[in-house]
Amino acid sequence: MGLAVAFQMDHISSVDIDADSTFVLALEAQARGHTLWHYTPPDLFFRDRKVMARAQPMKVRREKGRHYELGAPETLDLSRLDVVWLRQDPPFDMAYITTTHILEHIHPATLVVNDPASVRNAPEKLFVTHFDGIMPPTLIASDAQRIRDFRAEHKDIILKPLFGNGGAGVFRVRPGDENFNALLEMFSKASREPIIAQRYVPEVRQGDKRIILIDGEPAGAIDRVPAEGEARSNMHVGGVAVKAALTSRDREICAAIGPALKQRGLIFVGIDVIGNWLTEINVTSPTGLQQIDRFDGVNLEGRIWDVVEARHAAGREPRS
Repeated sequence: MGLAVAFQMDHISSVDIDADSTFVLALEAQARGHTLWHYTPPDLFFRDRKVMARAQPMKVRREKGRHYELGAPETLDLSRLDVVWLRQDPPFDMAYITTTHILEHIHPATLVVNDPASVRNAPEKLFVTHFDGIMPPTLIASDAQRIRDFRAEHKDIILKPLFGNGGAGVFRVRPGDENFNALLEMFSKASREPIIAQRYVPEVRQGDKRIILIDGEPAGAIDRVPAEGEARSNMHVGGVAVKAALTSRDREICAAIGPALKQRGLIFVGIDVIGNWLTEINVTSPTGLQQIDRFDGVNLEGRIWDVVEARHAAGREPRS
């Protein structure tokens, strides 16, 4: 029997149907006979101990310019649905965190993917610090002198905001770079949060590997190669996706973190590996499904839905 499924996401009109992972998750759900609903984060609200959303029925198709249809808005009690996908893009700010608190009221009776409490407790640049021997030398600090000392030790470093996303605010600081102090001043004025300093990993020139894990198991990978003259490999700043295979070190990293992901209900996760080092664990709105599907001839969204359906069936019977 089909499930009632809502996607909490940025508006469907904005997605790139050739790259967006949420789009193919919706396509797969529709192909399986599930009923789809769409709403954006501002449409979510809590009233009188009920989690509600102003949502619209949705249909999707792989046709540029006509990739979705939305019906008339309705006010839904999300506890009456079977699955809610938490898929809006970061920034991981207080608005994002608030949605996780609200969605906690319905999970797991309504299965929220990924588990909202675990999403809240696993910021991508902080969750990685809980595992030994898999991340490059890293400092998280607000004190400027500690950051200067870290730079003196490692010479060539990366500076980035603690809760940034998409490569925004990421700077490579080479030895002798006269902008270093100005960058520290900029970060301190922009936010009270600590910043991250990491030893630069030169293997990034060969690619920043995105590995998808499904229910804690590695399922596929791509390399994102930065453009010439660019330190960041994110595809929206010119990075190019190329076919990649999992190395023994990649599998070692996945084995180290996989059980923790599964235990926390983090079904769909993307990690970033540069050389032999894990730099981020993305649990909010990971991407990469379509690129891996095309390179490897697989259907990762189908594997994800197999897990979601099994997890739902283990919790309760589907609604009629």
